[in-house]
Amino acid sequence: MKLFCTALSAVLLSFSMSAMAADYPTPKQGDWIARDFKFHTGETMPELKLHYTTVGEPSGQPVLVLHGTGGSGASMLSPAFAGELFGPGQPLDAAKYYIIIPDNIGHGKSSKPSDGMKTSFPKYNYEDMVEAQYRLVTEGLGVKHLRLVIGNSMGGMHTWLWGEKYPKAMDVLIPMASQPTEMASRNWMMRRIMLDTIRNDPDYNGGNYTSQPRMMKYAITAYGIASIGGTLAYQSQAPTAAKADKIVDDRLATPITADANDFVYQWEASHDYNASEKLEAIEASLLLINSADDERNPPETGLTDAAMKRVKNGRLYLIPASTETRGHGTTGNAKFYSEQVRQLLQTAPQRTM
Repeated sequence: MKLFCTALSAVLLSFSMSAMAADYPTPKQGDWIARDFKFHTGETMPELKLHYTTVGEPSGQPVLVLHGTGGSGASMLSPAFAGELFGPGQPLDAAKYYIIIPDNIGHGKSSKPSDGMKTSFPKYNYEDMVEAQYRLVTEGLGVKHLRLVIGNSMGGMHTWLWGEKYPKAMDVLIPMASQPTEMASRNWMMRRIMLDTIRNDPDYNGGNYTSQPRMMKYAITAYGIASIGGTLAYQSQAPTAAKADKIVDDRLATPITADANDFVYQWEASHDYNASEKLEAIEASLLLINSADDERNPPETGLTDAAMKRVKNGRLYLIPASTETRGHGTTGNAKFYSEQVRQLLQTAPQRTM
């Protein structure tokens, strides 16, 4: 009987997920080559491959969705995000919108160090990634104006840069889990320690490893627990040492699928991020969505509040901390803010190039 119930549960779960996925059109995959792409270092790649996913038809209002560090277009198609936003009647209904989700430089199926160049791959930063996104959207897909740019974590930081670098290219900006301020404080210190741990592992061998560095999983686990998850949520999940050990053991037992060079490049790219210098250039309606318990972007510093005063058409929606929120990971679940997205898109004026 127990086996039957387990099997039945699996079938129902599979059906539920299939039904949820079927609520919006089947995502389509594509690749585009950016020719003679020049990086901020001065290096040029003759051909930079950019992979992307689209949901909906090109006749819809274009929306650019930007993923976080280490993610890809596929990571934005989760039930918690796409399942809350892309379906019929939802805020980004794919029957109305043309949703574009790039795999950023160094991520997913786009060009990256592990394709063969290893540490000879050009060092990229967020400015390079945003320029590649812009070229994909305008040259590759022929989109001249976006209704919305929305991004989470690294994608949120990219969204700020979009508003400053291409102020007339969109109507609405929704950066999430981010601040338009310099990469600094604990956020960078933890990243630096994680990267140095990987680089100083003898297995790394200057990027010429034959197997993934053994210390990589410890570095990733330590950074993850320290900078994402939510204080109240962790206290609820691990109120005893035994339960805390179980969480750590489970994470360390989970295989690391990332390539070390790809991983180092991805996180290093944030080092010179600073969107604080050109906030006055932003013209689009902007909604910043952060979580009150975000470990990487703590609201109590006052930095975000001060920055938002410089954004002409901007406001902040701060998700209250609870045992349901997950700190920096909260914005991965659109149930916390889908109504705010809907309201903004209903009221924000439409502009043209």
